[in-house]
Amino acid sequence: MITSIKIFDKRLFFKFRLTTFIGGIIMNNNAPFKYDIVGSFLRPDYLKKARSEYVNGKITAEELKKVENAAITDLITKQKAAGLSVITDGEFRRSSWHLDFMWAFNGVGHEKTKCGIPFDGEAALIDDTFLIGKVSAHNHPFVEHFKFVKQFEDDNTVARQTIPAPAQFLFQMIIPGNLGKTKAIYPNEEELILDIADGYKKVIRDLYAAGCRNIQFDDCTWGVCVDPNACLILGTDGDGLQDNIEKLIRINNLAIEGKPEDLVINTHICRGNFHSTWACQGGYDSVAKDLFAKENVQAFYLEFDDERSGDFESLKYVGKDKKVVLGLITTKSPVLENKDDIIKRIKEASKYIPLERLCLSPQCGFASTEEGNKLTEEEQWAKLKLVQEVAKEVWK
Repeated sequence: MITSIKIFDKRLFFKFRLTTFIGGIIMNNNAPFKYDIVGSFLRPDYLKKARSEYVNGKITAEELKKVENAAITDLITKQKAAGLSVITDGEFRRSSWHLDFMWAFNGVGHEKTKCGIPFDGEAALIDDTFLIGKVSAHNHPFVEHFKFVKQFEDDNTVARQTIPAPAQFLFQMIIPGNLGKTKAIYPNEEELILDIADGYKKVIRDLYAAGCRNIQFDDCTWGVCVDPNACLILGTDGDGLQDNIEKLIRINNLAIEGKPEDLVINTHICRGNFHSTWACQGGYDSVAKDLFAKENVQAFYLEFDDERSGDFESLKYVGKDKKVVLGLITTKSPVLENKDDIIKRIKEASKYIPLERLCLSPQCGFASTEEGNKLTEEEQWAKLKLVQEVAKEVWK
């Protein structure tokens, strides 16, 4: 137990949140929660089988949807049984955490990759994704996906919608391999930025109208920006990298601008998560002054599960109106962390941010792509139980 840090009243545990009147009941919606999650979960084998059968023309879209609905319903039952304050669809209707969302925008095309994205010792063979026209959003399918989860909300849970950050969308279209196609459609990059932001605003409005009060922007662009090879990856120099940093923050803020007051938008930042491997490394120091102070989210969910993420000193730049969710429990390994070690690390982080503005979660989802990380479902839930046990001890 931490004895040198201010401890909270039990009545306040998991209760640092605003409330809003939705559908006739009072819902807690002010994430982050002291015991939180990132969003994706391991897909059950029967769901993977159904998706494969759909891709190969053996079952219809409606038949696949029935399997997805059953798997998501079962997952939400387990999330509630685990005492989570958040419910998600586990990203069960997607092949990857970000690309499926982009494909549903007008102007975005994709095709099977020839080389994939390099991770540590393995390539993620996810579709190459690029522009084929002007970007816009209309009747995005994720809104209907959210509505299915929304029906399971109760007095103790709020439905969260995870989507890739606007910065991630922009980044996808301006990486060196896509830049030529993008410039052919958008000679003026400012027009692209505004179109992406406008598309996100439309999706956010539609999600809000569907009852969503908790959106999470997933953002791996910062993992690239902090990597020692960032300039090489992006084909630029130091000044160009700083220009990219400013553009990424700006597009996220443009999408957030004008959001309803009772809509919570947070962001999760990591360095790649595929089949228990990673893509980038480096502490937050080089982007912290800009990112942590200027991005207009209400909380940062930050990867801190190993030395690749650096130390906690960069947290001193987080705005005083924002919270931080420490991703100290890794989803890349089934081995359970030592509880005392995690508590010590929370204490260390509290040197830079008061404990009342800190929360705890795994460092990432368990299945950022449908392959999932290398652990079993039982081990997945054991990780979340550990997060809960530590949180209860720290914030009692």
